[in-house]
Amino acid sequence: MKMSLIASLLIFTATSALAAGAPNLTGQWTVHNSIAGNESDMECKFVQTDAKLTGSCKGTEKDVQITGSIDGNKVTWKYDSDFDGSPITLTYTGTLDNSGKIAGNVDVDPFGVTGDFTATPSKEAGK
Repeated sequence: MKMSLIASLLIFTATSALAAGAPNLTGQWTVHNSIAGNESDMECKFVQTDAKLTGSCKGTEKDVQITGSIDGNKVTWKYDSDFDGSPITLTYTGTLDNSGKIAGNVDVDPFGVTGDFTATPSKEAGK
């Protein structure tokens, strides 16, 4: 009885510590893109539910709905848009660093174009 109580307490403590250290990306983010020599910024609103990421991003034109996931400090999301009337999918793959910034690569399909991005939280991200 005593051993199972101790084991239960250890599991609870370990689980609580992991949950406390898990990133929370919910909130407003500013994403800076550099794709094929073109620089742009967009504002994104991320909603994190467990390891699932949803929300929207707005650039110079319209809002797009994003879907993605979080695995440890690896963050991915994507959305569909169009370029000169052709449908495209932008996929972001990045790493959340200790300062709270996400940096990584963006792939533009079906054109095979790649670039990089940085995402920084607005004041409300993570609250």
